Amino acid sequence: MEQKIIIKKNTYYDSVSLMNLTEKAKLLPDIKDAVVAMGTETNIQLLKGIGFTDSRLDESGPNDLVIAIDAIDLDSAEKASRAIEDLLVEKKSSEDKADEVQVASLQYAIKQNPEANVVLISVPGEYAYLEAKKALLADKHVMLFSDNVTIEQENRLKELAVSKGLLMMGPDCGTAIINNVPLAFANQVPKGPIGIVGASGTGSQEVSSLIARAGSGISQLIGTGGRDLSEKIGGKIMMLGIEALNDDPDTKVIVLISKPPAQSVMEKVLSKASMCKKPVIVHFIGGDRSMVEKHRLIATESLEETALKAVEVTMGKAITLSVDNSDLEKVAASESAKMSKRQKYIRGLYSGGTLCDEAMIFLQRKFGKIFSNTPLDRDTIVDLGDDEFTKGKAHPMIDLAYRKMRLLNEAKDTEVAVVLLDIVIGYGSHPDPAGAMVETIIIAKKEFEKHGQYLSVIASVCGTESDPQVLSKQEAKLKEAGVICMPSNYQAVRLAAKVKEVLLRGRKSNVHPESFRDK
Repeated sequence: MEQKIIIKKNTYYDSVSLMNLTEKAKLLPDIKDAVVAMGTETNIQLLKGIGFTDSRLDESGPNDLVIAIDAIDLDSAEKASRAIEDLLVEKKSSEDKADEVQVASLQYAIKQNPEANVVLISVPGEYAYLEAKKALLADKHVMLFSDNVTIEQENRLKELAVSKGLLMMGPDCGTAIINNVPLAFANQVPKGPIGIVGASGTGSQEVSSLIARAGSGISQLIGTGGRDLSEKIGGKIMMLGIEALNDDPDTKVIVLISKPPAQSVMEKVLSKASMCKKPVIVHFIGGDRSMVEKHRLIATESLEETALKAVEVTMGKAITLSVDNSDLEKVAASESAKMSKRQKYIRGLYSGGTLCDEAMIFLQRKFGKIFSNTPLDRDTIVDLGDDEFTKGKAHPMIDLAYRKMRLLNEAKDTEVAVVLLDIVIGYGSHPDPAGAMVETIIIAKKEFEKHGQYLSVIASVCGTESDPQVLSKQEAKLKEAGVICMPSNYQAVRLAAKVKEVLLRGRKSNVHPESFRDK
């Protein structure tokens, strides 16, 4: 094998373009592996983790382009490097010749399309604040996809937005559907009577997708950014969103979704929601259910229940996607019967932050302390979309390389019993995330088989049949690779917990000793 590293100083390409270039590079003849990425600390760690050892990697910086090639021989590596150089030139050339008007500034974009009233911003974090401020001063609603914006800057932007009656969705706002138009990461869902204000991207995607699958639709989906319900921000945009949906004649039911909120902010938002003339369903992950009910609002325990309750209220009949406990027991018993005595831990590798939080909180209530975004140990649930993993690289819903590497690392730990995955489809996501993951899943399962063990992989697909990737096709690919697909993240986590419970129960009571081999 021959490795080749090329570092191009002060050469920038966006992370999505580099992901596409990497996929093309891997298909070149006689190439074992290839990565084209910016030289951020996370990317350098990724390269080292998959076996690139050249000391020059440490000389690269976040503004440098790194080309890493692992080929069968030197000649193949040289040919591949030239081919990648050609792809880079082709990329720049296609941008220069694009039919779409390329604008150099926000001011010029507004001048070209003065009737547009929403500005979607995705630039490096250090530039995001100024661009968002310019848009607000131009009286435009803002969806700020960029992360790595300080909370002080976010607060200033939201104060300005509220003073002008404008939505400031973000920073780090990944999902919105405005007037049936999906923005950033979003799913193709029907128009309908349910309005959502979400301080969580994948939480909003999960709820809107499950609403669509249950036969209803969305009027508006307003994102706020994950920190909106923090003490510092005070729920400014969620409360503005509540007002907007309460005044919207097409919205019959309002749904509020958030990651764990600050207690004082939760009280303020619930008081605002209690003044609505429409039913309000609230799911604040890890929040106090009694506080919601005290304000005479509808409290729910999971993202799945939130979606189904919203549909039930609008349709006037009970809807269920739930899985019977007895069915979970049967599947869990079947899965655990294939495992050795050493296996006991759950590892969650999530691309969605809210889906990760839902898993964390459910498992903590069952088993106590769960680790997250730390060195792998015991039961661990990791949000790979967190800022610490995404600096200078594409989000894991777009680029699955880091998640695949983490999965292979899990396969080295013979105490792991279950790997939990979320597969998020829709606009903005990888064109075939299940297809991109299955080879790695199969390799991980085979690694366990080498030790006479069995790895249970449990997943849910967040999305709809109308999404470009098609829900049923994604599930079929996963099932073919031996993955158990559940209808929601909540059900996937329930099953993972049930497998662990069966393992612990069997070992404690020794009722089914034949289920566990001595390994």
